[in-house]
Amino acid sequence: MSIFGSIASAIFGSSHATPASPAAGSQSAPAGATPAATAAAASPTAAASAAQPISLADVEATIARLPGAQSGGYNWKQSIVDLMKLLNLDSSLGARKQLAQELGYTGALDGSAEMNVWLHKQVMAQLAKSGGQVPQALKHAS
Repeated sequence: MSIFGSIASAIFGSSHATPASPAAGSQSAPAGATPAATAAAASPTAAASAAQPISLADVEATIARLPGAQSGGYNWKQSIVDLMKLLNLDSSLGARKQLAQELGYTGALDGSAEMNVWLHKQVMAQLAKSGGQVPQALKHAS
């Protein structure tokens, strides 16, 4: 899983990070399911494209509910390192370099303040834009 995928999974749960595909041969819709929901469930690509953007405030509110977000001494609203630490993810320079490459950072991969600020903004923006889903392009990035 990509670093971004790990971040999304840690914040929103694994069901948001990787859309579930229906079991083979399962064609019946659950009772009360709408036709749109049934169509989205029938196709993994439809389910991924059906992800609705959420606000940055919603992303922050979800993170704020995580254990340690309020009392752990993390500056996760501004620091990519603290955000990753809060999520119990590797926040080393190597992990941040990989995340920068996944997200298309074009500057020096040196762990500078510029890189880290850019990473934090991009992670938060991508989480909001994708509604907590991992975009297909970032699912298996290396």
